[in-house]
Amino acid sequence: MRSKLAEQLKQEQRERFARMTPAERVALTERLGEEGLAEFMSANGLDRAAAVKAIKRSRQLGRRPSRCFDERH
Repeated sequence: MRSKLAEQLKQEQRERFARMTPAERVALTERLGEEGLAEFMSANGLDRAAAVKAIKRSRQLGRRPSRCFDERH
């Protein structure tokens, strides 16, 4: 069960996003992505290229290659 405060905050967030233009939403997404990357770089002592490489590598962990990929390579 969620609290009334959590529900209220979620509703306010939905309303705030609904008032944003698509361009504003894209800008927000880009800003949050950059902030997240900066935090990851700082926490792990990595430069940008190494951080991006580490994130891409971690996204592949536990995934099975698709059958079509196997057949082409």
